[in-house]
Amino acid sequence: MKVKIATAQYDISFLENWQHYQDKVQRWVLKAASQNAKILLFPEYASMELASLFPKEIYSSLSKQLASMQSLLDDYISLYKTLAQQYGCYIQAGTFPVKMESGQYRNRAYLFMPDGQVDYQDKLMMTRFENEQWLIHNGEALKCFDTDYGRIAINVCYDSEFPMLARKQVEAGANLILVPSCTDTLAGYHRVKIGCQARALENQCYVVQSSTVGNAPWSEAVDVNIGAAAIYTPVDRGFPDDGILAMGVLNAHQWVIAEISLDGIAPVREQGQVFNYRDWPLQKRYIN
Repeated sequence: MKVKIATAQYDISFLENWQHYQDKVQRWVLKAASQNAKILLFPEYASMELASLFPKEIYSSLSKQLASMQSLLDDYISLYKTLAQQYGCYIQAGTFPVKMESGQYRNRAYLFMPDGQVDYQDKLMMTRFENEQWLIHNGEALKCFDTDYGRIAINVCYDSEFPMLARKQVEAGANLILVPSCTDTLAGYHRVKIGCQARALENQCYVVQSSTVGNAPWSEAVDVNIGAAAIYTPVDRGFPDDGILAMGVLNAHQWVIAEISLDGIAPVREQGQVFNYRDWPLQKRYIN
């Protein structure tokens, strides 16, 4: 079964009001849906532009912006839930820092379904910035999600650099891994890019990266954003020789859209030039 997937190079804006944000997101979704995309991916921390709706003393403070944004969470969920139903698509909306009952924050990647269901994957591996300055904590569960196009998974940014996470998800049946990312250096972008390509190679699956782009000097959290969105594939027969199905222009504001076939994963694992997915367990005999 083939499906078009759209992955965003999303610009962080300074918003005038909630309606401005709602209109912006709807334009993005409409543009992808008008090209028949059925799976849409936004980047990690794309929601942080919402902090600009509060006074400067809030949006310029790492701790205060997190607390204030909780008042917008219900509207945020309602917006994407409505758009997924309206346009009949799956939307991974990037991430939103969500406050737990314990008082801790988690970096949560919501997945909105066309039938109105909502699920999420929390980020599991935290960066130094999240651990040492922002005090955002890791989640606890690694998930997969059933869709009309097969089972998919989410690795939030840094998670994509740790192969055992993706491996467990593909062993659970995921042939597509969505990677919402937010990086503030070219090296950071390439770390995630290399991680995504490595996961696609070793698991012989699709991995799709989305990136925040542009500068937001008003925000201490997402002030600099560097990256490009891309759709990565197995590096084998029937797929691009470099494992890149589509890639955007670095730092441009754009959708990157391509058609993928999740049914095409099984044949390459069974008849490919190499058997990265099948041979994974063989490593263990050398490291026990």
